[in-house]
Amino acid sequence: MATENVTAADFNELISNNEIVIIDFWAPWCGPCRSFAPIYEKVSERHADIVFAKVNTEEEEELSSHFQIRSIPTLMIFREQVVLFAQPGMLSESQLDEVIGKVREVDMAKVHEEIAKQDQPE
Repeated sequence: MATENVTAADFNELISNNEIVIIDFWAPWCGPCRSFAPIYEKVSERHADIVFAKVNTEEEEELSSHFQIRSIPTLMIFREQVVLFAQPGMLSESQLDEVIGKVREVDMAKVHEEIAKQDQPE
């Protein structure tokens, strides 16, 4: 699957309607971002069930600010609308595949249970 650009206007719908979404926060002037782009694209082709999205931090300052993006590239992985991974810096193909494998293994019932406990007043 090819990568897709995401904006503040379609962000919530994207996260709500897909089980796993990986977002690459990047900028056109960023050398490491440009180096990471082909890796991100190649890995996306092996995982057709995952949405690989890109947020141009220059154009989408609202999203970048909301997620407190301080360094680019930054990867964030959402599963069932929960951020399971957030890390600045590029990853190699094998590292990205490894992270995706770990995200797939997470017991989301336990994650949602923990979130529900945290949301309860004491």
